[in-house]
Amino acid sequence: MKRIPRAVLPVAVAAALTACTSDNGSSSASGSSTSSAADGSASSTSAASDQPFGAGCAQIPAESFAGMATAPVATAAASNPVLTTLVRAVTTANLVDSLNSQQDITVLAPADAAFQAVPADTLNAVLADVPQLTSILTHHVIQGRLAPDQLAGQQTTLNNDTVTIEGSGENFTISGDQTVTGQPATVICGNVPTANATVYVIDQVLKPQS
Repeated sequence: MKRIPRAVLPVAVAAALTACTSDNGSSSASGSSTSSAADGSASSTSAASDQPFGAGCAQIPAESFAGMATAPVATAAASNPVLTTLVRAVTTANLVDSLNSQQDITVLAPADAAFQAVPADTLNAVLADVPQLTSILTHHVIQGRLAPDQLAGQQTTLNNDTVTIEGSGENFTISGDQTVTGQPATVICGNVPTANATVYVIDQVLKPQS
């Protein structure tokens, strides 16, 4: 088997200004309020960015997210009802232990619908060819644990090639020339934590670089 490398507290300000208050004092109070508001906004944004995002997350029960958070990634995937085919493929390729033992990785996890979009004969042929299956699966694993603001760009995979991700915020895509079907891939549920990885569920299966 191919061994792969390893809030914001509300602030209430009451100020009684007298006729002798200087302009500088007013400016100082205003600046303080503005600063507090800005800090609060930043904290809220940061808190939101730590949560899973995407329309596809609605398909995943809350208990699945909870179960995934404490388990290593290959085991965690088994807790996710939209990743059953991926779990089957990882098991077939004997990659469960290898993926679970990795530290700080990012997984672009094809949802069941992504595999269903691949012609059945093609999918079955790949599942029967362990070396090819291993290459495809490790191409979906990126070195380093990437937060959403780090995801876009050309990323190195554990298949020793690269995948190029475009987008920002909560909208990320991978061009069709990098997928098995030729259709662009979209992150449908991103920033899902596991014990050793961050998972981004996608709606297409990626193909390794030739």
